[in-house]
Amino acid sequence: MKKIIHLLLLFIFTVTLQAQKDTLNYIGAMPQQDINRPGTAANITIYPVPVRENNFTIKTDKEISLIRITNIIGQDIFRVKYNNPEQQIRIMLDNAKRGMYLVTIIFSDGTRVVKKIMIEESE
Repeated sequence: MKKIIHLLLLFIFTVTLQAQKDTLNYIGAMPQQDINRPGTAANITIYPVPVRENNFTIKTDKEISLIRITNIIGQDIFRVKYNNPEQQIRIMLDNAKRGMYLVTIIFSDGTRVVKKIMIEESE
């Protein structure tokens, strides 16, 4: 009986070590991504903050080709594609409710930035 328990414990210990070794090798083999590539970062300004009266401005140093605004559960409330990319855009929303929204900005070079905005009720 003791031999069976010892063999079972040895088997479990061996399987555990092998699983840990595979995990470490897998993590070490993953390619490293360079998130600080020069030329990909854009200076983006969204104002006013918080957004009131359902309109705001997006200003950036890169050309914007698409803007999408979604609520926090992922429903699109605004989407526009620009055939002539622009660097400053005024957004007018229809009946946006108070809350947090995600602004996805896609630039003409294909890079994408997501920013959060807070929409407040106008006073």
